[in-house]
Amino acid sequence: MGKSVKKSRLDNFLNFVEVAGNKLPHPVAMFFGFFVITIIFSFILSKMGVSVSYSEISKSTGQVVQKTTTVQNLLTNEGIRGIFTSAVKNFTGHAALGSIVVAMLGVGLADGTGLLSTLIKKLVLSTPRGLVSAIVVFAGVMSNIASDAGYVVLIPLGAVIFLSFGRHPLAGIAAAFAGVSGGFSANLLIGTTDPLLGGISTSAAQIVLPGYSVDATANYFFMFVSTFLITIVGAWLTDKVIEPRLKEYKGPKLEIDEKTELTKEEKKGIRMALISIIIFIILILLMILPENAIFKLTPKEVEAFVAANHRQPGTMELLKPFFGQSIVFVLMLAFFIPGLAYGITAGTVKSHKDVIKALIKAMSSCGQVFVIIFISAQFVYVFTKSNIGIVIAVKLANILKSMGITGIAAAVGLIFLTAFVNLFIGGASSKWLMLSPVFIPMFVELGLSPEYTQLAYRIGDSTTNIISPLMSYFPIIVGFAAKYSEREEDMGMGTIIAMMLPYSMAFLISWTGLFIIWTLLGLPIGPGVSMFI
Repeated sequence: MGKSVKKSRLDNFLNFVEVAGNKLPHPVAMFFGFFVITIIFSFILSKMGVSVSYSEISKSTGQVVQKTTTVQNLLTNEGIRGIFTSAVKNFTGHAALGSIVVAMLGVGLADGTGLLSTLIKKLVLSTPRGLVSAIVVFAGVMSNIASDAGYVVLIPLGAVIFLSFGRHPLAGIAAAFAGVSGGFSANLLIGTTDPLLGGISTSAAQIVLPGYSVDATANYFFMFVSTFLITIVGAWLTDKVIEPRLKEYKGPKLEIDEKTELTKEEKKGIRMALISIIIFIILILLMILPENAIFKLTPKEVEAFVAANHRQPGTMELLKPFFGQSIVFVLMLAFFIPGLAYGITAGTVKSHKDVIKALIKAMSSCGQVFVIIFISAQFVYVFTKSNIGIVIAVKLANILKSMGITGIAAAVGLIFLTAFVNLFIGGASSKWLMLSPVFIPMFVELGLSPEYTQLAYRIGDSTTNIISPLMSYFPIIVGFAAKYSEREEDMGMGTIIAMMLPYSMAFLISWTGLFIIWTLLGLPIGPGVSMFI
């Protein structure tokens, strides 16, 4: 009885969130409203003289600088001119736009030739139905090694995978989104985020500990274990909470008969696709492994890095031309090449016209996403330009610091503070540049290591990505999900937030619980890294 009451209360709450959220206008109109409201508040708060003073790590020098930030009035000649002159650049420079266009070319061809459907058919025939949620969440977490590529490749693919199992495609989107974004800091490997945050933490630590260095592997042990925590929690929520709440899916089905075998042509196509991807991987490895590999920083670039960061680059930083700048194009080729090989071998591609048709079809499916990106990019611009997010973050940080909390309670406080601030300021590095000079010296005084402080920040930074409309890819997820709604115009932000809120809360609570247990046991959080100074 207790469980059913609790479940009923949860359902009622999530239904309220969904209904209330979906009564709001279409996401495009919502972001336009946010755009207008931000401009109005920038005028009011600027006239009130609202400002904050804080320390921040300089991106150019790595030194700590004192800054005073005031809310900027956007209803001035300069502000209005900036809105007009930057509109196109805001759109074309949006983090998601280029990634989506480039990645979808490869994915579109792989889909158009039939490679994806055949691979999913193979997945269905060889994967127990009960493990599909765990596989999708785990793949989402692991996709973080490829920066943001998981958002544009794995999330829409999650819908297709679930659909092929006869399950609701929105549950597939939710599971993939939870892994990609909610579990952003977890991974079995060292990713691009690790050296980035480590460099910022090093600069903040040297305020009170001259010569101190935070390595890219500083949080590796904890994040390794966290991968399994996020996978287990995410899969359980998908199966027991998220999918049961979804209305019956009435769109096109992709259910595959488990007794159906792959055809002779499909088997030949997969074999040739596998050979092509192996050759492609070998070529990529030859471009990143040798000492003077194409994708490694040149000696001059290494010198510039050392001068700017006052240290030698780590492995991930040395391969920045690959992981930081080329990974989306590489992923596009990783779908395009085997897709083409499959199509030619299986007979689904008979001429170059078939290839072009598949690419055009892929682009035509992105229309709503492009519209959402345009207007959300304008909102992000005015919100950033107004400095309102910075004012909120600094004032909250000052409140936490003034409370005089010590020990593990202070670290847990940082987790929850970061989780809340993350709703207003996206980007792991941008917030850490601002918060690290406050909290790392503060925690060092409490006897807590910079690596431990960074770990608390990373937990909070990951857990609320999936419910923050300001997160770059959030409106894109709304666009992906609309494809599987009875009427695309009915898909609103309320549905997505209600769908992702259980993941966000469960990740925050369970991850914090793991953090507390880890602290109490005194386990190392990385190779040779303690939680205490």
